[in-house]
Amino acid sequence: MLRSVITGTGSALPARAVSNAELAEQGVDTSDEWITERTGIRQRHIAGEGESTATLATDAARKALESANVPASDIDLIVLATATPDHTFPATATQVQHLLGCKPGGIAFDVAAVCSGFLYALTTADALLRTGSGSKALVIGAETFSRLLDWEDRGTCVLFGDGAGAVVLEARDVAEDGPGILASRLHADGAHKELLYVDGGPATTGTVGKLRMKGPEVFRHAVVNLAEVLREVLADAGVVAEDLDWVVPHQANARILDATARKLGLAPEKVVVTVDRHANTSAASVPLAFDVAMRDGRIQAGQLVMFEAMGGGFTWGAALARL
Repeated sequence: MLRSVITGTGSALPARAVSNAELAEQGVDTSDEWITERTGIRQRHIAGEGESTATLATDAARKALESANVPASDIDLIVLATATPDHTFPATATQVQHLLGCKPGGIAFDVAAVCSGFLYALTTADALLRTGSGSKALVIGAETFSRLLDWEDRGTCVLFGDGAGAVVLEARDVAEDGPGILASRLHADGAHKELLYVDGGPATTGTVGKLRMKGPEVFRHAVVNLAEVLREVLADAGVVAEDLDWVVPHQANARILDATARKLGLAPEKVVVTVDRHANTSAASVPLAFDVAMRDGRIQAGQLVMFEAMGGGFTWGAALARL
């Protein structure tokens, strides 16, 4: 059967790492103890001069291509998930296509689903590859979320960071028990926009705006929605939670990770956690955490890996892959 197989991973972080203590020293009304106790976050990376969503995405993509041993000229599809594009248009994916030196004429576009963006991008790329729209794809999540933050709002500014992660997907004929994306589900519910949004936009205020969030309400929706979509994907793939080798979740908050794992009866040691080092990097968080676990040797070929995320909109989704 034809499946989209993950053959390489990569990630990139801005040069500057900012600790909780440094935020407090810079005037944010917070402390290392306050942030760590409530979120599990100890530091985040913040993009500086010369670092943008496109440059981070390109760096992550190059590493993924090296990991897969695939030249950029072989890529005929780029799907880039971001809520912080370099420009309103053109799509950041087209800039990455050019910077990488991919062949002209391939498909390149952005997906906007905030923290669920990588799941939306992965599912979209998988569908395009399986229907013959390409043979090799880059799926990227990249954000410079720090540029949307209100640094006087300690309830949000301490939670987010910048970064990028990427995977190479290749369409391959495999056995039924072979590698590839096995199942995925995506959902959205626009009724809850006021719980997590940015208060700007080119068609409304003409400004970029700042992130606004009602954290406790988002937490409650996240735990319920993520548990439900994980059960859906498990059922679609014909496996149970105990069969999973790893879960790579959106790195929003250590409490959400713990609560979702408990709701599904997942062993904590099977959950990849990088929120302490990277904070919430929105669409970048899943591929960034995945790359970390691939490169440190935790995730191995043949294992079952579940990806999941929920973001503003609300949007949420999950995908199961065998490596």
